[in-house]
Amino acid sequence: MEIKTKDEIVLKVLKKMDERSLVGQKKYGATMMQEIEGQEKDLNRFLVDVQEELMDALLYIEAAKRCLSDEVEELMLKHHAYEDERMKIITQNGNDGLHYDSLGDLDVSYELIKGND
Repeated sequence: MEIKTKDEIVLKVLKKMDERSLVGQKKYGATMMQEIEGQEKDLNRFLVDVQEELMDALLYIEAAKRCLSDEVEELMLKHHAYEDERMKIITQNGNDGLHYDSLGDLDVSYELIKGND
């Protein structure tokens, strides 16, 4: 089989599918085509497999959402701690901080937040 695409994303997915196929062949001792030809699996069994995989996918999505939510919350807490410390320094210098451009300080904020890991 000749792969004609130059799309790196497609090539990466195809490589993963190939690797996954090899894992499945080792685990089940047959290719999917061999399972069909040997009548080891029928249409209903393939549909049950798809259904189970989709249920697993939903669980992975929910777990990933929880991880993302936790990471965002942690980043926000770090950002607020940075802003609190920044305002302490600004007020110690006798400023109100209103003349600071918060977007201009974004790179510095990110570096300080990142450094708290």
